[in-house]
Amino acid sequence: MQLETEVGIALIDRTQRRVTLTAAGALLAQRAEHIEQELTEAERDLSALTGLVSGSVTIMGFETAIRFLLVPACQILAKTHPDLHLHLVEKLDAAIALRELRTGGADLVITEQIVDNNPEPAPPDLEIRPLIDDEYKIVVPGSWALVPASIQDLVAIPWIVSPPEFGCGKVFKHLTERYSFTPQCAHNCTEFNTILSLITAGLGAAVLPKLALVEIDPGKISFSTIPTMWSRRLNIVHRKPRFGPEPKVSAAVIAIDEAARKMGFATVS
Repeated sequence: MQLETEVGIALIDRTQRRVTLTAAGALLAQRAEHIEQELTEAERDLSALTGLVSGSVTIMGFETAIRFLLVPACQILAKTHPDLHLHLVEKLDAAIALRELRTGGADLVITEQIVDNNPEPAPPDLEIRPLIDDEYKIVVPGSWALVPASIQDLVAIPWIVSPPEFGCGKVFKHLTERYSFTPQCAHNCTEFNTILSLITAGLGAAVLPKLALVEIDPGKISFSTIPTMWSRRLNIVHRKPRFGPEPKVSAAVIAIDEAARKMGFATVS
């Protein structure tokens, strides 16, 4: 270990099965904690004194979150905090993104979870801040004369289906179970843009979240009045701060909140 080499003393007790700090290691860890606290408080005081926030914030998220929330947040911060820069990283696997968050490879992560009666407990080391609830809708081609309004209509139409491990696939599975129908699965797709291409071409209906439909021409799609009864919650996740959030992280969260409101989504309190 490089630090042990530099100080010339063992900092980790490796004689037992469970790795623990030596007395010297515990002392350095305690001092490091005090230094971290002082640096965080100094940064917060300087920000309060000058009104300036600077630095870089790395945010990981998925496509729709980046396109419709994080890109607008970058534009907001360019006006409110021109010395603060967002570094956006697209990560499809939330587990990988959260691992990067824990190890310092990211400052914020945007995650999604299906809103149901069995929410996952928050990890003790992470702060999860609900952002928006994004409703799933039954979307059909705008060219169809028939917009599904009954269970019989759901049976009669072709469907574009996602795998059950994806949010759309999970909601569609619940939809078929809720209304007790066996769908005609015409196509299997995972990417929102691919699904929308098939819908606008008149090739099938699908279940999609509203955020994925922001840029679509309203004349090319229609919405069924049959409710899915499901939505996905988008969360902002960051490391749980021991001494309060860094000013740059707080500024980024505020900008993302504002971007969500400008998109017409009510933020979740």
